[in-house]
Amino acid sequence: MSVFFYGCITLDGYLADKNHNLDWLYQTGDVGETDYESFYNSMDVIIMGKKTFNELEKMDNIDSIYPTTENYVITHAESLSARGFVPVNCDIVEFVKQIEKDKNIWIVGGSTIMAPLLDSDMVDNMIIQIAPVLLGTGIPLFTQKEVLKRFYLKEVKQYGQFAELIYSKLQTTI
Repeated sequence: MSVFFYGCITLDGYLADKNHNLDWLYQTGDVGETDYESFYNSMDVIIMGKKTFNELEKMDNIDSIYPTTENYVITHAESLSARGFVPVNCDIVEFVKQIEKDKNIWIVGGSTIMAPLLDSDMVDNMIIQIAPVLLGTGIPLFTQKEVLKRFYLKEVKQYGQFAELIYSKLQTTI
């Protein structure tokens, strides 16, 4: 099993503005300019939080956004408005541990899910696209505990105005 974060942040490290809006992203570029499709096709499971799901609900045809993956939303809600998304009310770390070992897992969205997984040393790969935008305040990607985590840079790509940094977890040997 490999756990991936794939997403875009601002130059100052925010996933969304203080109101959870992504207008800054939509006004900067297009996902069609990236390797998104190839990445998505390599994923088996998608996990997101309710705030990220709420952003998806604003899109047309939400039922067709992630058609080939198992899609889970960490939430207290018992049901969701879109087909193909399963609500899950449990600890994210325990949930990820019970997923089959041969699955690739994409963490979509924010720090509420990323922080506990980083704290538990469960994020294997990060593909971070950086948009040439400064928000000054907003929803940060990284809010994990203050513990040193090391990743190594595998590759750097440019897609239009976006820089993409591809990192993998640094394997330590004892």
